[in-house]
Amino acid sequence: MIDYSLYVITDRTIQGVLSTALMVEQAMEGGATVIQLRDKNATSRVFLEEALIIRELTRKTGVSFIVNDRIDIALACGADGVHLGEEDIPLSFARRIASGLILGYSVDSVEKAQEAERRGASYLGVGTIFPTRTKMDAGNPIGTEMLRAIKRAVKIPVVAIGGISLSLVDEVIQAGADGVAVISAVVGAPSVVGAAREFREKIRILRSNRP
Repeated sequence: MIDYSLYVITDRTIQGVLSTALMVEQAMEGGATVIQLRDKNATSRVFLEEALIIRELTRKTGVSFIVNDRIDIALACGADGVHLGEEDIPLSFARRIASGLILGYSVDSVEKAQEAERRGASYLGVGTIFPTRTKMDAGNPIGTEMLRAIKRAVKIPVVAIGGISLSLVDEVIQAGADGVAVISAVVGAPSVVGAAREFREKIRILRSNRP
């Protein structure tokens, strides 16, 4: 069973002086339960080299490792899964060629969520929930009411993403999210360990108080 509670996504453009490997180590120390390696600009060779390093780090700690977009890189490095979107290889093909991988899929509506579930998605990345400047192609915010509707409409885990700061975590957890995906709120924080720890603890408290 995958724990999607705190899903941290890498972004070398906002990591400052930290290498991706060091940032990942600090995020895991703070309580990250999933690490997604995301790098839209890296060459295939560089991406694979980094993926192999992150795979080794996550294997040692038991944290789940997801590769963004690249199913070939996910298979080559032995990742736990791959996260796909509408512009990537279709879910039905992904499931056919990588039956053992966790398949995440990005959605922003009930209809897309149900279709992704039918086509074999293991979990959904739902958003963008709030305005964000991290992903320029994220589209308009869908808000927590849509998140709630999607959660009710599917049986697979739902991870909320997009503009989620520590002060907004309560809204997405109360809407039923199984996890919170963050980029800048942890990766770009002055203390990655401290930021991750605050998120993880707040999620734990909110869940314990959820009916």
